[in-house]
Amino acid sequence: MNPPLLQCPRCRAWLLGAVFNQPQLSPCPACGASLVVEVFPAFFRPMESGTSGEAVMVEGESSCFYHPQKKAVQPCDACGRFLCALCDCAIKGQHLCPACLESGSKKQAIQGLEDVRPLHSRQALMLSCLPFFITGLGGIYMALRYRNAPGSLVRPMRWAMNVALALGVLQTLSFGVLFFLIFTRS
Repeated sequence: MNPPLLQCPRCRAWLLGAVFNQPQLSPCPACGASLVVEVFPAFFRPMESGTSGEAVMVEGESSCFYHPQKKAVQPCDACGRFLCALCDCAIKGQHLCPACLESGSKKQAIQGLEDVRPLHSRQALMLSCLPFFITGLGGIYMALRYRNAPGSLVRPMRWAMNVALALGVLQTLSFGVLFFLIFTRS
């Protein structure tokens, strides 16, 4: 098997593994451009072939609802249709067909299937940074209410809830002191 190759972004020459994951800049062998090439280990693993599903061998054997020429391996837990290895979508112990997966996603009826995740930490931080009395209280509420909610999958900001809570408390206290001073001088 040949080693995996990448191209230089400037000259499109093939880069060899010697420039991958180096701590310093490495020159392109063709054009000399300084490069930093970071590659995940999965890049070097051989591609695994997917399952194609077994063909129906015996007359009368159950076949897939979507692929009649493929052998059924699992019924759909939602609608009961027989599914081949290609169509079986296993999610948290459930086996669903593509149609049930799509409708369950649209209706949000499948537990544990997330396609949207609110970023409560960013919302709480934004509320705590706005200079109004009620937003400080809103920031405190969100920071305490959603403290244990799952964060972002791509860029987690674990520090944001603590900062939002501190800023919300500071803002609320400062407005409280300001109101106290205004109303006691009258």
